[in-house]
Amino acid sequence: MAFRGTFDHTLDAKNRLTVPSKFRAQLSDGVVIAQGVERCLAIWLPADYDAYVEDALGGLNPMTRQARDLERYFSGNAFEADLDAAGRIMVPQVLMEWAGLGKDVVVTGVRKYLELWDRETWATLNTQLAGDVPELTEALGQA
Repeated sequence: MAFRGTFDHTLDAKNRLTVPSKFRAQLSDGVVIAQGVERCLAIWLPADYDAYVEDALGGLNPMTRQARDLERYFSGNAFEADLDAAGRIMVPQVLMEWAGLGKDVVVTGVRKYLELWDRETWATLNTQLAGDVPELTEALGQA
């Protein structure tokens, strides 16, 4: 099942995110919450996160500084979490601060994972993305 859609949510006082109900069964065995490429958080199935990291590091010599730094980045900025009985996951404070998350957030599907954005930041980005779609689709036609 691919992750699709955008959902407005609110973090509770304990920094817990209620996972959209349509995704709870798929995420019931646990998740990895990690820094995204942009200022957002990514919520992965553990096996999918491991595959993502392997793809990113696969062509690098593990003895290089770049490979070691990336390994630290991917491992040090990712946390395992389980859904509680109410379908919530705890968002670590360090990740909340890095992503600039407030109480009002957006969960958006990105096929293989979910992203967690500050609501205002997402609104700005989504408006920009909508404006870029004609240019992006043109680039796909030229690929």
